[in-house]
Amino acid sequence: MLRQVADGVLIRQSEFVQSNAVVVQGDAGVLVIDPGVLDSDMAALAGDLRELGQPVLAGFSTHPHWDHLLWHAGLGTPPRYGTARCAAAIAAELSDAGWRDRAAEWIPPDIAGQLSLDLFGLITGLPAETARVPWDGPQVRIIEHQGHAPGHAALLIEDRGVLVAGDMLSDVLIPMLGVTDTQDPIEDYLAALRLLDSAAAEADVLVPGHGSVGVGDQVSARIEQDLAYVRALRDGGGLSDPRLGPAAYGKDFLPAVHARQVRLLAQRSEPGQPPG
Repeated sequence: MLRQVADGVLIRQSEFVQSNAVVVQGDAGVLVIDPGVLDSDMAALAGDLRELGQPVLAGFSTHPHWDHLLWHAGLGTPPRYGTARCAAAIAAELSDAGWRDRAAEWIPPDIAGQLSLDLFGLITGLPAETARVPWDGPQVRIIEHQGHAPGHAALLIEDRGVLVAGDMLSDVLIPMLGVTDTQDPIEDYLAALRLLDSAAAEADVLVPGHGSVGVGDQVSARIEQDLAYVRALRDGGGLSDPRLGPAAYGKDFLPAVHARQVRLLAQRSEPGQPPG
């Protein structure tokens, strides 16, 4: 079910890792950001939009990870945008004839039969200088960084005061660095958080890719929590983050993610080790 989080901005959250699809309403239709994962979720989203009489004018993928690149025929065939780096990263994956076989490595086996890859990754890269999403609706500013994935974009819906953060600033997931994607994953993530902190000055509402919506002081609190985790990770710590606790949402998988990040960062610092 669609839920309004600000004037003309709605979300639909799926059970899969609390994924948030974002809908921005314009006069003639909507922009859909990261529409979801399971076919059933996206079909329900399409049904909700039909009931509202709102055609999809454009789509946007915040970054080139599989769960942000899916689509459903019920949403129509509008242009689907991403940053140039995002589009280039997924185009490189799709250029290999065996990409569908590799998808089994990305998608959890328990949901593999519940989603379709037929419209996967059909993203148009926007020129690097593009400042806003090109669509007939409210101004949506693109804030590109390299903190989590190549060409990751947060989106600031300017006159609605909403920051759509992609896979950043979650209350249920720790920061996941692009450890193998960048020369300096720690600094790239800290730089991304600084950009989001600047954008947050214009936002009252934060929508992460996964987890609950943040409002008011929660926005800056999320940024501070992620800054603290990344700095601790840089120094070999981070386990004190409450999202890694025994009662936390991700208790069954996030400690392993954290351990992998610690291991890969340690390997990078060893003499003679190539980046990534």
